[in-house]
Amino acid sequence: METEVNIDALVKESLGNQRKIVLYNDDVNTFDTVIESLKTYCKHTNEQAEQCAMIIHYKGKCSVKEGDFVDLIPIHGALISNNLTAEIE
Repeated sequence: METEVNIDALVKESLGNQRKIVLYNDDVNTFDTVIESLKTYCKHTNEQAEQCAMIIHYKGKCSVKEGDFVDLIPIHGALISNNLTAEIE
């Protein structure tokens, strides 16, 4: 006898509280500010931070950090405290 498996439910269960921080483009912050913030708060390498900054500039947004919702809250807070526009999705 076959058991019906709900793939969506399994994916949601395996991800738990996994979310991502999305950083948005603005007309205020410089590339250097964005890059330094990503390195400091998201622990990006210089190369990762530069690539994310370019994506943000040209596409308007970029997912910059993934993890448990609770772990992302302080990182999100630090980014917005630096006048960056970010959301946890």
